[in-house]
Amino acid sequence: MKKIELLSPVGDFECLKAAVQNGADAVYLGASSFSARASATNFNIDELEQAISYAHLRGVKVHLTLNTLLKNSELNEAFSIVKRAYELGIDAVIIQDYGLFSILKKYLPNLPLHASTQMSIHNLDGAQKIESLGFTRAVLAREISLQELEFIKNNTEIELEVFIHGALCISYSGQCLLSSMIGGRSRKSW
Repeated sequence: MKKIELLSPVGDFECLKAAVQNGADAVYLGASSFSARASATNFNIDELEQAISYAHLRGVKVHLTLNTLLKNSELNEAFSIVKRAYELGIDAVIIQDYGLFSILKKYLPNLPLHASTQMSIHNLDGAQKIESLGFTRAVLAREISLQELEFIKNNTEIELEVFIHGALCISYSGQCLLSSMIGGRSRKSW
């Protein structure tokens, strides 16, 4: 049986400490750019180094979110952020953009890549497709039922992640443009 991992979002160092001290197996956090949680505090590179060190010293994994769609002009900056995080020991990167995915697979082939809920993976075909591309985990859409989750789990080898508590998108998972227009909580550079 596969292990269940308790993964907690963290927006700043105090949240990181609270998650680690209260039993999280892993945390995910955004960098100062390209995170769908644009209104969160997020971490700059120096803070990211401290966060990884703090978590790893306590046996907790750290996943970096760069889960927005990127413009061509943003790919180099996004790659630089991931490369530096990789050098610091990040455990995985949660992404949405296929262009960034292909660059990371080419230049950082050992870095585990997780398909963000922003990719709207809500069925077996979607999970199998991203598995075949080389993603190691699928963050499934919030709207799937337990039966659908079980069906996907029983018919694929990719790790699965689901949200069990917390804020929900105003629109459907992974379709946050409408949410950003209504509530102003997602990335604003559209």
